[in-house]
Amino acid sequence: MNQRARAEATAPAQQTTHDPSESQKERTEHAAHSQRAAHRSHSGQAKPPAKPAQAAAQPVQAAVTGRLPLVYVVRQLVVDHWLSKSDADRVLAIGDRERYGHPIAVLAEMNFRTPDAHRRLLDLETLTQWLAEKAGLPYQHIDPLRVDFTRVVDVMSSAYATGYSILPIAVTPAEVVVATCEPFLEEWVREIEQISKKTVKRVVANPVDIARYTTEFYKLAQQVKGASKTGAANPLSNFEQLVELGSKVEANDAHVIHIVDWILQYAFDQRASDIHMEPKRDQGVVRFRIDGVLHQVYQVPPGVMHAMTSRIKLLGRMDVVERRRPQDGRIKTRAGGAGGREVEIRLSTLPTAFGEKLVMRIFDPEVVVRSYAELGFSDGEAKIWSELIRRPSGIVLVTGPTGSGKTTTLYSTLKQLATDEVNVSTVEDPIEMVDGTLNQMQVQPGIELGFADGLRALMRQDPDVIMVGEVRDRETAEMAVQAALTGHLVFSTLHTNDAASSVARLVELGVPRYLVNATLIGVLAQRLVRTLCPSCKAEQSGPDETMWRDLVAPWRSPPPHTVYAPVGCLECRRTGYLGRTGLIELLVMSDAIRVLIGRGCELQELREQAAREGLRSLRVSGAEKVVLGVTTIDEVLRAAPPFAD
Repeated sequence: MNQRARAEATAPAQQTTHDPSESQKERTEHAAHSQRAAHRSHSGQAKPPAKPAQAAAQPVQAAVTGRLPLVYVVRQLVVDHWLSKSDADRVLAIGDRERYGHPIAVLAEMNFRTPDAHRRLLDLETLTQWLAEKAGLPYQHIDPLRVDFTRVVDVMSSAYATGYSILPIAVTPAEVVVATCEPFLEEWVREIEQISKKTVKRVVANPVDIARYTTEFYKLAQQVKGASKTGAANPLSNFEQLVELGSKVEANDAHVIHIVDWILQYAFDQRASDIHMEPKRDQGVVRFRIDGVLHQVYQVPPGVMHAMTSRIKLLGRMDVVERRRPQDGRIKTRAGGAGGREVEIRLSTLPTAFGEKLVMRIFDPEVVVRSYAELGFSDGEAKIWSELIRRPSGIVLVTGPTGSGKTTTLYSTLKQLATDEVNVSTVEDPIEMVDGTLNQMQVQPGIELGFADGLRALMRQDPDVIMVGEVRDRETAEMAVQAALTGHLVFSTLHTNDAASSVARLVELGVPRYLVNATLIGVLAQRLVRTLCPSCKAEQSGPDETMWRDLVAPWRSPPPHTVYAPVGCLECRRTGYLGRTGLIELLVMSDAIRVLIGRGCELQELREQAAREGLRSLRVSGAEKVVLGVTTIDEVLRAAPPFAD
């Protein structure tokens, strides 16, 4: 008998006849029945332990056995000065609240505060931490992205976990970590240790999360198993998969639909910007990119991964059968159900050695369009940028690598310009986010409609402002120059390391220097760095002088006396960071810079002249945010290149 079957046989609510562990099951049910009877008989008259009152919760092992009575929790909170006597009387006067849920959850819903001067809110997590201290067990917040549900659900059955209010959250070769909201209910520990042949480590988590994730993890595991049983996994685990058409697990299978919906909703809940679905030799891996960092979320069988990819391709109106060529698609859905906000998802597939890799880029309209301060602009940079984008003609470039926030900056800028009096038209590949105030054209290489062709067509549409998704070749660069020379304001992007490098890039593409001088009016280079979580960041002494000098070179600036460091809390998922902001480097064309460009100066000479005129490098922009406590030096050094080559 496997481990899960034996655990199922001991579930307190299970009724099974011909089971070899029947005697053990009877003893388990009898013990559980006795504890529930004791709980009913004492829940209304439990007495607090005879301990002196103290401000902090102290571990108490013999105060209560079995499930937590509400009266015990209330009186212990009073003893520990976490709850006032009047609030306790209010709870006890209402009557039998235990039938409405776990005592901790019941108290959290009443929004009490501590009676001391701090007036700390007794929310669910605060009360759970108190309970963990009271029981002498570690406190654990369940992070669903860190739980490998495919492994933990094999430790015990869903009925067993529900019956004892427990949930396995980690499995190692030596131990099983089990979250519980009933720390004094211990009879299951020995059973799981005997069945799993591992040590059980108990941690205390809040009852709402345990109930929620018990349902969701076991349901998702059931859906994955059901999808696997629909058809055998593809036996090929090499490059030959690319030429085998069709699938044995259907994309419209109910199990697959549920799994895909689950993953999308979880991505929205966790603020993911990208979802990666990667087929491997023995399994498929799902990863989320959150605040610029990839996190592995789930592992599923290869056949299920292929069916999930097919399901998403179907939603994106892509060719489901074609798996040998890269494809692009788009999904428009709502985050949080029918009443949620609209979300755009851009799809991209890539044939790999073990199947199709699918990346979904999530564009939330509420996130894409931001104020200049949210984008990372200082007040001075915002003023200069506002002046640049309101000039009647010229070329404005936004540069940086993929994922540096160029799309967000451009859309936020265009939204400010797109009024009833201004015709804003774009040529994109693909259209990142559909916006009703813009006239957007999709590049389609299949019918030979490229950036240059689209730009040529837009010129006959009486535009005021034109946005070209990217200047990739000489023809597109020349058309952008012609549009600027004929009185249009042109926005576009380049992939360069900094602002000054954009000039060299245009010259490399074949644009004459005199036309660069005549049309280019400004370049914005940017990077994204993670911002410190405001709820948990900690102040510490200033950085090492050598590190600070390297950060701001060639400028000179004294290091700050204090900076902030990441700590980690529930708000930021224990990472210490929450959200991202931009590092800005803004180059404005001047007469002196045009003279240098005209005579073909070195790139470093151009940078130095721009610095003399007020340009702040990406690292200096980051140093300012370090001083303000927005981010860390390590983040800035990771994202921003040095000022000098």
